[in-house]
Amino acid sequence: MTPLPFRSLDLNLLRVFDEVMAERSLTRAAHKLSLTQPAVSNALRRLRDALNDELVVRSGQGIEPTPRALALWPPVREALTHLQECLAPGAFDPASASCSFVLAMADATAATLIPPLVKILESEAPGVSLRVLPLTTRDPRPLLENGQVDVAVGYFPAALADLTASVQAGHLVGFDSRRLYHGHYLCVMRQGHPLAAPGALTLDRFCAARHMLVSFSGRPYGFIDEALASLGRQRRVALTVNQFFTAGRVVAETDMLTVLPEHFIPVTGIADELAQCALPFDVPVVHVDALWRSKGPQQAARHWLLQALTRSARQTFPLDTPDGVWDGPQNTGDSPPAPGANYQNKSIQST
Repeated sequence: MTPLPFRSLDLNLLRVFDEVMAERSLTRAAHKLSLTQPAVSNALRRLRDALNDELVVRSGQGIEPTPRALALWPPVREALTHLQECLAPGAFDPASASCSFVLAMADATAATLIPPLVKILESEAPGVSLRVLPLTTRDPRPLLENGQVDVAVGYFPAALADLTASVQAGHLVGFDSRRLYHGHYLCVMRQGHPLAAPGALTLDRFCAARHMLVSFSGRPYGFIDEALASLGRQRRVALTVNQFFTAGRVVAETDMLTVLPEHFIPVTGIADELAQCALPFDVPVVHVDALWRSKGPQQAARHWLLQALTRSARQTFPLDTPDGVWDGPQNTGDSPPAPGANYQNKSIQST
């Protein structure tokens, strides 16, 4: 392999590459960089020649990174961010910032947090962009470590338990978490369903019904099944889907039951087609948490984003969780944790 002529490489090309990868569009990247699209295309061509790789190829209405580009992007972005923080240490001015954040969360969570978060961005950080990816794992640490995601919001019991155990054992860990809000779950079915009548949804009838489970992995077992197992009972999961919106639509048109977050039902757009019932057995109050890397670049920017996420949650869940509380041990070697960070948090989104 021919060595890369690093001494002659124009490092401005890496800035263009970072923006193209973040936007997945030459037009949007040019706008963010205040350049013309031909200038961005020319810079990308020069970097392709230097690296001997296409980096991105046309795909539909946008572009698709090559494997080499996907491998290069995290260290390039981290290096650029380190350089920016060295030139302006600890500084993040949302009003003048021009950057992108990548979030991973389920659709029910996004429906709750993203609308108020966008309003905050529009009024306080108009140059900041968001990329929201679907949450497909209960352990997002690899996504956070390789830079694919800045903050993950969801149900990560194994990851948080592992972090808690590591901290209690005196080990350094590279992640922080913050509780955003509590959630309550209800049994949901179509209007007019026989089990929607007052007192009709008994434990026996719940277990005998056909159920649909929201499962990101496709595994037909969730926290409702764990609660039933503790009672020596089980239900029949006849269908799994990976989106809460899909679950609402399916039960509105069938005789299936599903379990959804109470706060999510009004934003489905079909709440008048759905009947809601309390579950006929006890389940714990659930919590939604954010997880992020405690070290690395862009810490000031990420701290601002987390504060904005917390404010977004407060608009829907006022005073649901006190701010500024640090409940768990912190052993990352960093400065004091952000308000509310807690390795012991457990949020539940798979039902």
